[in-house]
Amino acid sequence: MERLLRAAINTWHGLLAAARSEEAFRQELMALVVAIPVASLVAEESWKRLALIAVVAFVLVVELLNTAIEKLADRVNLAVDPQIGRVKDMGSAAVGLALLIAGLTWLLALAERFGLI
Repeated sequence: MERLLRAAINTWHGLLAAARSEEAFRQELMALVVAIPVASLVAEESWKRLALIAVVAFVLVVELLNTAIEKLADRVNLAVDPQIGRVKDMGSAAVGLALLIAGLTWLLALAERFGLI
């Protein structure tokens, strides 16, 4: 039980650190806050509502990993390094793909909701 409590505290600290230092994380967090009630308007079935919320949460997860990679890379080497630049670009690409998945999921749900498909 103590290990679970420490893990929860570490999770909270990580979320706070990301929210304080990363504008992108704050924007995506606001998207999640908006997505929760809007998903109920867009999807009638509970599993679809969960999927709509989950894809936005997935973006947050990927953003957290990207931020961790970037912070670690900056800690290791502040000089311009092409290899570290590629690593950061890959993290950014992961966020971009997560956003694409979330956007397509929401577009599909909206198209279905309004009878476009």
